[in-house]
Amino acid sequence: MHILVADDDPVVADVVRRYLQRDGMDVVVVASGAEALAEIERSPIDLAVLDVMMPEGDGIEVCRTIRASDHPDLPVIMLTALGDADDRVLGLETGADDYLAKPFSPRELSLRVQSVLRRAGTHVGNGVDTVTDGDVHVDVPARELWVGSQSVSTTKREFDLVTFFLAHPDVVFSRDELLEKVWGWTVGDLSTVTVHVKRLRAKLGDASQIDTVWGQGYRWTSTAGATDA
Repeated sequence: MHILVADDDPVVADVVRRYLQRDGMDVVVVASGAEALAEIERSPIDLAVLDVMMPEGDGIEVCRTIRASDHPDLPVIMLTALGDADDRVLGLETGADDYLAKPFSPRELSLRVQSVLRRAGTHVGNGVDTVTDGDVHVDVPARELWVGSQSVSTTKREFDLVTFFLAHPDVVFSRDELLEKVWGWTVGDLSTVTVHVKRLRAKLGDASQIDTVWGQGYRWTSTAGATDA
């Protein structure tokens, strides 16, 4: 696995590099947003770790550029300063798959990297190939989401979330359950789920059937005639 670490703090970058290399990963370290984007265009990257506060393009800007580029599915983990909740939410809304607040345990970051990489290569479709409900159609093997005749671009985590909902219609899942079943985490910030649901609703528009069940969680409410294939 080829991991890009973009952080202008040489101490943090070196510690992260050593931990990831210890797990058998190839690591490239850069110190700016511009260098990060250049490396992504130059080399095959499996996952990017981006610090929010970087020169020549901060992590938010880099993540936004990645999602609008030829590499929209590249998994991204964002590093943010402790207490910067707005930055964390903005990072997730921009398309980050996960985030960690500084200071963090390098081992925890290593585990998060492995978790995101597993999710990137795993389908959450309960064994089905395609799922259609109303105007929403998911092609699981191709990892494509369609609303009517319009293809919808998603991050890997957004795709896994909508696929999970469609594979389990009319069932209410708490944020804890979604965090475990879709993210594969037993411990994590529940706002991660909230932000991804918000983002997914925005992308699906009027076709979204994700309902909030107050005090319980979220449910995909199926339409009449929904079909699995």
